[in-house]
Amino acid sequence: MSAGAATTDNDEGRFAARPAWSRLLAAALVSTSAIALFGLQERWIGYTLIVAGLAVAAVVDRALLRHLLLIAAGLVVISTMSLEADLSNAAMARFAITLSAAVALPYAISRMWYREDVIKFPVRTGNRWSGFEYGYLAVVVVAGYLILPVYFLGSGAYRNWPDIAGADEIVRLFIGVNAVGLWDELFFICVVFALLRHHFPFWQANVLQAVVFVSFLWELGYRGWGPLLTVPFALLQGYIFARTRSLPYVVTVHLTFDLVIFGILVHAYNPELANVFLTDPR
Repeated sequence: MSAGAATTDNDEGRFAARPAWSRLLAAALVSTSAIALFGLQERWIGYTLIVAGLAVAAVVDRALLRHLLLIAAGLVVISTMSLEADLSNAAMARFAITLSAAVALPYAISRMWYREDVIKFPVRTGNRWSGFEYGYLAVVVVAGYLILPVYFLGSGAYRNWPDIAGADEIVRLFIGVNAVGLWDELFFICVVFALLRHHFPFWQANVLQAVVFVSFLWELGYRGWGPLLTVPFALLQGYIFARTRSLPYVVTVHLTFDLVIFGILVHAYNPELANVFLTDPR
């Protein structure tokens, strides 16, 4: 922590209630590197922003530096491969290995080197879902069903995914969509958001993780006016996780959303299948 900063204790960790602009600048540089790495696909600009952010943190807050290093490690690992959707055996193996490493490396360093438990995957919370949680899940289903076909089919964004033909490719798509959706929550929420939340107030940490989240989704295929959907989704996932502190719940929300996307992609390339979308603009 910075000397003299007011702190608050909570389950996510200790954070400065009024972080100095220099501390926020350090985190912002590392987070916005994702725009260059994944959005613009300018790797060296992204790496330069990471180095700049770590350099600022090294001067102003060594505790922040330790956690930004973990986030940077994950970002660099992800940046070693293309995120273009590909259902081949080689591509799916590459995704599995690289994305798993992007979560495992920060987690291992945090637990085995730093000897801390900031990165956690809260599965057994012991709490039943509330009426709010069931209601929010229903809203996600309805909103996704009505809005997502307009985006994917109307904008042609579905073409960012490979042509889906045959049962084998449909199964591969289902596995890929769900695996990446699960990984999103493990990395962006349980790693990036949790580490930033340890140092910054909620909304600052949430906006910073959303920058990384949305940049990743852009390269993955959510382009055009996709950020109008992915930005609110990323922010809401951070909010829901902070409210429920339940990984199974945020994963359920995400995979429910992704199930709708899966149906749309199958329908886009095979109009006779999953022909249940009332807002298909084609």
